[in-house]
Amino acid sequence: MFGNSLGDPSMSNTTGAASQVPAGALSVLLVDDHPLVIEGLKALLNDAPDIRVVATAGGGADALLRLQENPAIRVAIVDLNMPGMTGVELMRAIRTAHPAVCTMALSVFHDHSSVTDVLEAGGSGYVLKNTTKPELTDAIRQVASGRTYFSAEVGAALLQNLHRNGANHHDAREDKPVELTAREMEILQLIAREYPNALIAEKLFISERTVETHRKNILTKTNSKSVVGLIQYALKYKLINNS
Repeated sequence: MFGNSLGDPSMSNTTGAASQVPAGALSVLLVDDHPLVIEGLKALLNDAPDIRVVATAGGGADALLRLQENPAIRVAIVDLNMPGMTGVELMRAIRTAHPAVCTMALSVFHDHSSVTDVLEAGGSGYVLKNTTKPELTDAIRQVASGRTYFSAEVGAALLQNLHRNGANHHDAREDKPVELTAREMEILQLIAREYPNALIAEKLFISERTVETHRKNILTKTNSKSVVGLIQYALKYKLINNS
């Protein structure tokens, strides 16, 4: 729906709508170096009652400025293929400078390498540029609520790699996930968002040491070697949202 189109890479602005955001609405930043893509996304989100695009940016540096100017922004939707600072680099920068902001990738690609890079950069979601309005709005709500969201094709790319490489070394006869406690499931959702232990502890009102213990137990139970492996496992058994 939003094919690559010519535009000014330096394009950046705010919408001037920050003061008009209804109470409880999700404030969103759009980052893409193609103005037509920005306009297409804004058109899709224009009449969503609980979502407001309060700022746009044409590159990584501009996006970081917009976040400083608009501290209420909850979700940043980031194009991966941008000149200068890439989308993945921007996601890393946002995670460091604005850890409360959830980032979601927007791309025409959904290969395993791109998806893995987004996850490792702290991205909470990944949608394709042919997304529909219902999917885009649902993705924003899911990500803002602390869950992860992957377009169906993106989740399939992760699962195909998992099956092909045996990333978690599970017995092929297994047909159901290991049993996690309610607390471990809570922590799994936050790990999937790349929350550090300190933020998980603060959110769940427990100590960092307790979080670290749970994290180790989850990795051990699922036989996962890394966060990416854990997310692949969680997607395979639908422990986190991917659609």
